[in-house]
Amino acid sequence: MSIIAPPFTRESAIQKIRLAEDGWNSRNPEKVSLAYTEDSQWRNRSEFVKGRAEIVAFLTRKWAKELDYRLIKELWAFTGDRIAVRYAYEWHDDSGNWFRSYGNENWEFNAAGLMQRRFACINDLPIKEQDRKFHWPLGRRPDDHPGLSDLGL
Repeated sequence: MSIIAPPFTRESAIQKIRLAEDGWNSRNPEKVSLAYTEDSQWRNRSEFVKGRAEIVAFLTRKWAKELDYRLIKELWAFTGDRIAVRYAYEWHDDSGNWFRSYGNENWEFNAAGLMQRRFACINDLPIKEQDRKFHWPLGRRPDDHPGLSDLGL
């Protein structure tokens, strides 16, 4: 598989987003970190992360807290070396309380297609387990599972 690098087309931006979604749904911090530059800069909620080692530490903490994590991302806009996405993910805490977290991210890529900057805004909504919409075995979202727009999110 070839690397998807800027400048992006609508199709390549959608492919890049799906690859990111698949990576995050793997819940493998080391694997996910390889999609980012060595000195990648993030703002995630109120946390500032820099570099792959901090990305791995951040994701390790995240997925230790956000159990049964399932994520869907969708294209919002793109241009040149930037992509904007909207997303939602469902998870529960260690007490069995379920949440759907909604967010937007702005991404900037280097010429090799690695993400060098990621800015995320996220809000958590408590939900009942029976109100969950993301139903698939942990890991990659199946191709036939509805996306955000299809689910009315």
